[in-house]
Amino acid sequence: MNKITPLVLSSFLLLGTVACEDAARTSRNAPASTEETGKVVTDRTIEENKEDATSQVRRDQLDADIRAREERDRLTGGTVNRADSDLASEVRSKLEANIPRGQLTVTAQDGAIVVSGTVPTQEELNKIDSLAKEIRGVKSVQVLAQTAQPVPEQPQ
Repeated sequence: MNKITPLVLSSFLLLGTVACEDAARTSRNAPASTEETGKVVTDRTIEENKEDATSQVRRDQLDADIRAREERDRLTGGTVNRADSDLASEVRSKLEANIPRGQLTVTAQDGAIVVSGTVPTQEELNKIDSLAKEIRGVKSVQVLAQTAQPVPEQPQ
C-alpha cells in the first residue's frame, strides 16, 4: 500500500499538469499570460480585485488549496518533485492572499517562476520576489510586473 500511494499521487499530479497548462492568475482582470501587457487599470478594477481576493469564497478556496498541499506533503513526505502547475498555483495563492489588489499572472517552468501584471504600489511590487521564494520548490523568480497608476473612470 505504501508503494502504491506515491504512484497514484504522481498520476494525479501528471494529469493536473497536462490538463492545466494555463498561467495561474490572481484575478479575472489579470493578464492571460506573462507576455500580455498594457491592461488598463482603473480604481474600479483595483477595488474589484480586492473584493474578489478578500471574499469568503476565495478565502475558503485558498484554505482548501493549502490543506490539500499539506496533506499531499504529509503523504509523500515532501519528497515528490513538484509539477510546474502546482508551483504556479501555490505562488499565485500566496500572492493573492498578500497582494489582493494586484492583477498578476504566474507561470512556472522547472522551478523558475515568472510573475507579470500590475500592482497599485511599489511596496506591493517589492513583496512579490520574497513571497514567491517562500514556496518550497521555487528556484528563481523573475518579476515582470509593474506598478500601474489607475486611470480615472470616464463617465458613460
